[in-house]
Amino acid sequence: MKAKNEKFLQELLETPSPTGYEVPVADKVRERLSPVADEIRTDTMGSVHALLKGKGNGPSLMLAAHMDEIGLMVTYISDEGFLSVAPIGGVDAAILPGLRVDVHTESGALRGVVGRKPIHLIKADDRKTVTPIDQLVIDLGLPAKEVQKLVRIGDPITFGVGYERFGKDMAVSRAFDDKVGVWIAVQVLEKLAKKGRALGDFIAAATVQEEIGTRGATTSAYGVNPNVAIAFDVTHATDYPGIEKTKYGKFVCGEGPVIARGPNINPVVFERLVSAAEKENILYQIEAEPSITGTDARAIQVARSGIPCGLVSVPLRYMHTPTEVVCLNDLEATVSLLVRFAMDLTEDVCFVPGMTCTQTNTDKE
Repeated sequence: MKAKNEKFLQELLETPSPTGYEVPVADKVRERLSPVADEIRTDTMGSVHALLKGKGNGPSLMLAAHMDEIGLMVTYISDEGFLSVAPIGGVDAAILPGLRVDVHTESGALRGVVGRKPIHLIKADDRKTVTPIDQLVIDLGLPAKEVQKLVRIGDPITFGVGYERFGKDMAVSRAFDDKVGVWIAVQVLEKLAKKGRALGDFIAAATVQEEIGTRGATTSAYGVNPNVAIAFDVTHATDYPGIEKTKYGKFVCGEGPVIARGPNINPVVFERLVSAAEKENILYQIEAEPSITGTDARAIQVARSGIPCGLVSVPLRYMHTPTEVVCLNDLEATVSLLVRFAMDLTEDVCFVPGMTCTQTNTDKE
């Protein structure tokens, strides 16, 4: 991975964007793509849509990835200056005690720690239980009056960790879910521009509020109204101990992007994604999704009169923890896959399942 691209990935990961507070990352996306995109719009939800116009009459393609990360929110400030919190998105209470966090206030970030009684003071039976989030407190190490002056109810909180390489081609960070997808969407738009553009318009959509129900994707799909869409997200790697492969499938970090297959996925889009991977000699993995997926694809597919949608992911270890792990080679392979998919879209492609047709999908509402 080129140094400048890795630097941008690190910037995205370390820029706070808990669900509902995505503006700092949206700023990064707009800044990065403003020299390349033909048009950048931000909707009232906060999702960013960067347009690269096509050179012909091919179908328009939207690549959606969500900007938001899980986190916490301040719900109460005690007289002693300690913060009570609630989760934003799916936060595991078991990982929080002893963790360093950043409380994002109007005047800047404040470092805090999630307090827990030392083991010496915990009764033997209580040591075996997980403390609920509403019983944890955050210690800012400041006098109570200063805390009450700086912190407001509703201020968001992120895990106090950042990006780091380790092992062989591996990286660890909070918020790979799904800022790695935002990075990929940006890379695809930039590479399409260098390649002379696809036949149809390409829209990189950095969506909001996925972690509480694919809310940004709902409005983005309606507003952009593309002829075809790909949602990008992370999926559970199952290449470490304790994961049942017979139940969750086999997904290995470093063995390429994961292409989803199931009712949430348009079958023509699936086959064209597989074809694109094989044409580029890209290793890929297939994931069975027998129902709706927990990704932006669930909202995009049923927008308006229906949008043909695919889902591509990269394997991620330890999802929704401060130490999410990916293989960097999978990220670059995914970019190549999606660029090829976009470049192969011709005006005669038909996404109606079971039908062969020559007309384009341009007669949208």
